[in-house]
Amino acid sequence: MSDIISRLEKINDRISEDSFLANKGLSNEVGIHVFCYDPQDEIIVRTFFEKLIKGSTDKKYNLIDRDLYRIFMDICDEKRITASIQKMEETKGKDVLKSKLENVATPEAFVEKLKYEPHNYGDILLLTGIGKVYPFMRAHKILDNIQHVFADIPILMLYPGKWDGQTLELFGKFEDGNYYRAFNLI
Repeated sequence: MSDIISRLEKINDRISEDSFLANKGLSNEVGIHVFCYDPQDEIIVRTFFEKLIKGSTDKKYNLIDRDLYRIFMDICDEKRITASIQKMEETKGKDVLKSKLENVATPEAFVEKLKYEPHNYGDILLLTGIGKVYPFMRAHKILDNIQHVFADIPILMLYPGKWDGQTLELFGKFEDGNYYRAFNLI
């Protein structure tokens, strides 16, 4: 547990840096940063970021929290399918359900829900809930589709798993896909 605490203690200083907030020093890449952690530390990480979000109004940054699970549920509600999801799984099976939900909750639908204007200096788009939307939405698909929308502000994805600079491995068990345009936050 001390490892996660020591890593979390470095975050405020890192995201307060002017170079971080301005996306400088990234070899002309979009400022996408990944904070990986052991899934067993989920509550510690979530609690830390909840406090950071509440306190971000007094800082030089503003964390814009976007929980991908809430977005997923909003999409399902708007399509009026939420109530039928359980029955669909029971009658048609999990593979059919997964396919149907992927057709409704597309990466483009997620991007539309993530968008906001204007982006201000100091804004950091914080992506949470990655594990809660798996397997209906994959982290690499979200990152592929948002990089052009948020090129002017940093993106920080909280990732319960591993990332080696190329491959995302959700929960340390499921290959979530390849993504090489991001940077380790710490």
